[in-house]
Amino acid sequence: MSNQPRLQAQGHPLGFGHAPSSIHLRPALRWPGNKPLALAFMVSAETYEIAPPDGAHQPPNLPGGFGRGPYPDLRAWSTREYGNRIGFFRVADELARHGFRATLAVDALTAMHRAPVIRRAQSLGWDIAAHGRSVTQMVSSEMDEATEHAHLSSAIDDIAQACGIRPTAWHGAEYGESMRTPGLLAGLGIHCLLDWTNDEQPFAIESGSGRVVAVPVAIDLDDVFAHWHRKVDMARWCAMVLEAATRLAEDGKTSGRCLVINLHPWLIGQPWRATYLRELLAALSGMEGVWRATPQEIALAWRASDQAAG
Repeated sequence: MSNQPRLQAQGHPLGFGHAPSSIHLRPALRWPGNKPLALAFMVSAETYEIAPPDGAHQPPNLPGGFGRGPYPDLRAWSTREYGNRIGFFRVADELARHGFRATLAVDALTAMHRAPVIRRAQSLGWDIAAHGRSVTQMVSSEMDEATEHAHLSSAIDDIAQACGIRPTAWHGAEYGESMRTPGLLAGLGIHCLLDWTNDEQPFAIESGSGRVVAVPVAIDLDDVFAHWHRKVDMARWCAMVLEAATRLAEDGKTSGRCLVINLHPWLIGQPWRATYLRELLAALSGMEGVWRATPQEIALAWRASDQAAG
């Protein structure tokens, strides 16, 4: 079979990129402890290359700068450096203070050259997700299949060597994928995909190489999308997260929902933003009906559910 993936929701094969599976037609989803909401955080640790390799793809609005400047682009590079030197540890401390474990989405260059980031995440019991080679090397349909496979494989291998454990989850740089990506990742042993934003429950993507479970990420609440791109102020962002969690917990009483929030240390780890993050985590800690999970734990729980069996 081809590596071209097809979505499959509750046994109904769908065209790639379409999601007509209405939530009210699915079997009810139950999280551990019958909690209505699975809440998870992903922390993206990234390297911005001053001189990316020839052929590397980046979106024109890659956050952290104002478009690529003339070489050396120290402004954008140093913004990301801040995240790996300072911001990550501040964010990790705040999550730990409030009892949240996270998934570290780490790219290969960060994993290989920022060992303290890896050690801190592992000391806190975090899961690891592969996050490509760097934020300046995005997966896209501009790659042919052999190039993309080599990119994915080398990133996973380098992250596995640096972390001492082979990741089974993937989050692409800037959420980037081609039509082949889920199938190629399945063939490389990836079971959990964190690039899709089109649902409030996990779902399967099938290919000739096997199944990956897409755990949806709340793109509107991603700190980069909210603060950098959309210029949402911090107080409003905190309110948005709490409003989303409250509504999802309410809706999840019928069939469980998930809320996965992606944090970027170079942004949310700034001292003035981290103060708001502390307040948000304190408020979330006081919510009832919340299963504190990692995205990989959400994927595993979904695999054991009636929805996956259906």
